[in-house]
Amino acid sequence: MRPFIDPSIQEEPREAAPIITLQDVEFQYPGAEGMALHNVRLSIQPGAFIAIAGTNGSGKSTLCKCLNGLIPNYYVGDLSGNIEVAGLHAANESVSSLSRKVAYVFQDFENQLVRPTVYDEASFAPLNYGFADYRERGLRALAMLGIEHLREQWIWQLSGGQKHLTALAGALSLDPDIIIVDEPVAQLDPFHARLIYDKLKMLNEQYGKTIIVIEHHTEFIADYCHKVVLMDSGTIRWMKPVHEALSAVEELAARNILPPQVTLAVRDTEAALMLERSDNQLYPITIDEAAEYFKNSFAQPLTLTDCTIDKREAIADSWQAKEPLVTFTNVSYGYKTITREMHPVIRNMTIRFREGDRIALVGNNGAGKSTLLKLISGIRRPNTGLLEVCGHITKQSSPELLSDFVSYIYQNPEEMFIEDSIRKDVEYFLKARGSADYRPFVDEILERLRLTGLQERDGRLLSGGQQRRATLAIGLAMRPTVMLLDEPTASLDAASRHEMTDMLAQLHDHVKTTIIATHDMQLVAEWANRVIVMHNGQVALDTDQRSLFSHVAILEQAGLLAPQITQLSQRLGLEPPCLSVAEFTARLAGGLKQSPQKLQLSKEGFTVGRT
Repeated sequence: MRPFIDPSIQEEPREAAPIITLQDVEFQYPGAEGMALHNVRLSIQPGAFIAIAGTNGSGKSTLCKCLNGLIPNYYVGDLSGNIEVAGLHAANESVSSLSRKVAYVFQDFENQLVRPTVYDEASFAPLNYGFADYRERGLRALAMLGIEHLREQWIWQLSGGQKHLTALAGALSLDPDIIIVDEPVAQLDPFHARLIYDKLKMLNEQYGKTIIVIEHHTEFIADYCHKVVLMDSGTIRWMKPVHEALSAVEELAARNILPPQVTLAVRDTEAALMLERSDNQLYPITIDEAAEYFKNSFAQPLTLTDCTIDKREAIADSWQAKEPLVTFTNVSYGYKTITREMHPVIRNMTIRFREGDRIALVGNNGAGKSTLLKLISGIRRPNTGLLEVCGHITKQSSPELLSDFVSYIYQNPEEMFIEDSIRKDVEYFLKARGSADYRPFVDEILERLRLTGLQERDGRLLSGGQQRRATLAIGLAMRPTVMLLDEPTASLDAASRHEMTDMLAQLHDHVKTTIIATHDMQLVAEWANRVIVMHNGQVALDTDQRSLFSHVAILEQAGLLAPQITQLSQRLGLEPPCLSVAEFTARLAGGLKQSPQKLQLSKEGFTVGRT
């Protein structure tokens, strides 16, 4: 018999028990001087969408590896404290048992794909656990992510975005409560990056999954996440709602986290106009919010009045007169599939790269960017056509010979570590070539890239951002004529990314031509003087960085999105659109100072009133 409940007595709704609880958690890697995690306390509710932010080496990945048992079962070390995940005490569980509760998609997601086809991969985990319905589980996971049409595709034929979704499907097939994704957008073009986040949002909202992402790109945090956990030197500084978190601009910047460009634009414009802001007032953090904010600030669009474009064109003309260092003449490259059909990757390409070029190769995953770099380095050779690099025909030259002129930095940084310490890896080329007194040069490179304190560490055990800096050091030590970099800013925090951009700008003192394959459109806008858009193995567009963003149809075809500040300036009618926050602030603030309008800052933003 059910007990009588007086309807006039209503209990307060109870908050659900946390799905993740960490109490006084500490961890130290073997041989490390300091603690990777120190006095960590964290509580996460079911159904949350959490971003973990922090500088490289702050402990983000270490924290998440404690949640699925990789620490201490795989990564050994000194672990203490209490970790509860989905009702389980993590210290008493194996990686296997925790994986049924916690799905983990790694930053280098391709390394967790172990089966030949998409369907095999999606079904592999439940098959391993002995589930009788493993086939249905695999199909259900593919259907949840909308990739069931890829079920018979071979893994090696997929694009980067498709591989990422396949790795996620393989984890989803166990129906976990928690999904952790390490750097979801680090290796993806803007279109597939948005697609991954849209799928994570769907899993959160429709299936109630708790989502945790490790993320440097705050524009994605602003658009998708509920709360932000800020880590600093192995500790959790705070967890705040996303709007409040990203409005802490100075605090984030002090910890090398770059707030969204639109947020910085508001902050810097207000500073230029000397407008006061209350301490608890939140900033716009999305393009829509910033556009609405600024539309209340002026009536007429502003135009660019300086001669930046003319100067750039004059410089470009001077470069055209120089002899090319790299020449493609009707070059094609492809490989045979399992059915022995030729799969084309580069199609009949004719193009030249000259001294002084700072080239950004952009395009969607699978467009042929990485293959183009490998052809220049000699790792791959053309099937047809002629490719000359620094006076050498690559078909007739070994990669060892070409390495005297070309340095190639891989997309996956761990592939570049062959020794047991960073210093040995940086020294390797110089020692192999018999360079005399190379140690001071190596010291300088390690110091410039903030690697001196890490020089005795194994590069494979470093964080993703630290590995990126180490691979750049390896490349610079080769003193190349042509520098090739594949996704150099992926996984970098704001400080490392700024250092990388500065060093790329300074490479002209040592390197004659730099070619970067990248999805980082902010890097393209701020660094490149020439942009090559690739699509289906061909050059869809060869232009400069300012003209690039006016080719809307080509950008859409190639899965590219302009930087936030460029999109915002287009929304506000600024022509030509701005390429950086500094340019946006200078133009907008300058125009507003000259406008016969009175500006007042209110809770809603600018309030414009006629004088």
